[in-house]
Amino acid sequence: MSYVEIPGAKVPIRMWTDPATVEDVALRQLQNVATLPWIEGLAVMPDVHYGKGATVGSVIAMRGAVCPAAVGVDIGCGMSAVKTSLTANDLPGDLSRLRSRIEQVIPVGRGMHDSPVDPGRFHGVATAGWDDFWGRFDGVAEAVKFRHDRAEKQMGTLGSGNHYLEVCLDQSDSVWLTLHSGSRNIGKELAEHHIGEAQKLPHNQGLVDRDLAVFIADTPQMAAYRHDLFWAQEYAKYNRMLMMALLKDVIRKEFKKAKPTFEPEISCHHNYVAEERYDGMDLLVTRKGAIRAGSGEFGIIPGSMGTSSYIVKGLGNEKAFNSASHGAGRRMSRNAAKRRFTTKDLEEQTRGVECRKDSGVLDEIPGAYKNIDQVMEQQRDLVEVVAKLKQFICVKG
Repeated sequence: MSYVEIPGAKVPIRMWTDPATVEDVALRQLQNVATLPWIEGLAVMPDVHYGKGATVGSVIAMRGAVCPAAVGVDIGCGMSAVKTSLTANDLPGDLSRLRSRIEQVIPVGRGMHDSPVDPGRFHGVATAGWDDFWGRFDGVAEAVKFRHDRAEKQMGTLGSGNHYLEVCLDQSDSVWLTLHSGSRNIGKELAEHHIGEAQKLPHNQGLVDRDLAVFIADTPQMAAYRHDLFWAQEYAKYNRMLMMALLKDVIRKEFKKAKPTFEPEISCHHNYVAEERYDGMDLLVTRKGAIRAGSGEFGIIPGSMGTSSYIVKGLGNEKAFNSASHGAGRRMSRNAAKRRFTTKDLEEQTRGVECRKDSGVLDEIPGAYKNIDQVMEQQRDLVEVVAKLKQFICVKG
């Protein structure tokens, strides 16, 4: 489908889904965002659903302002994927050992490494900016500086919630590695600090929703947020890079005889801010649950722990600010999923996948998510599909 346009106070709201299928609270959030004085455009992806401050699955283009709550607390959250030389024929009958090895090497949940992981130990991992990156930690908000050691030890770890590591097969039976994670606790604490700072500012007192408080260009508060925001986005990128290096190491050891090789990594943020130019204007584009899909750019759009994921190439649709959905999108809240489904339902919906099937991940059950194939159909003018993946191992936090 192409987009549907509905009226908004300052800008029209372009939706790549049927507005009738969007919950009222999410529509209200979109209307609230469209009232912001600094807004220049709002695009809504087919995985749209209610979020904190701004809807998940929205692309907010503003001039001279950025809303930290719209970016969210998992700054730089995103996906990485790598195609391997392995095929279905290389796989063992029992996948539990491989899943167990992955879980031993990569801490999940609130876990962390015993000591910081040295990226220099991995062949082919780009380490050129590593020291400069950690040097810039000196400039982050005073309120979170005491987290330095924890941030170092959480680099290369998964986290919890909807974060995961997967081993998948594409339609040609090639094995892929995919993972989903962000800036861990340090990103969360930086975000919460700056959201609180923004809400105190005088220009935000009359907003329809205090979670839409913004920082404005050429102010000390904006400068401080930009520093911490871009640092946290880089942290998320390095976090995924290190996890993928650790995952590749496991694969090399477990499939020694096959001597696996790996294609270049595909990586994309889906909770972040970028400086981009549209219609002759320099804009700050916030993608909250959306990937960049510029012409020819690779991206990853996952489903859930029992459904397909897609490797895509962007079509560069400027009406959507060169964006696409970041996944299937939730169709019910975590609490609603826990009330609605049982562990037996989880077992049923993840049949054939080596993964956790206990009550601790019940809120991640595939039935809590929208139909990924329908979501992909709704954004045919935003991306083209390069590969369709189906997981056979899924590691959750």
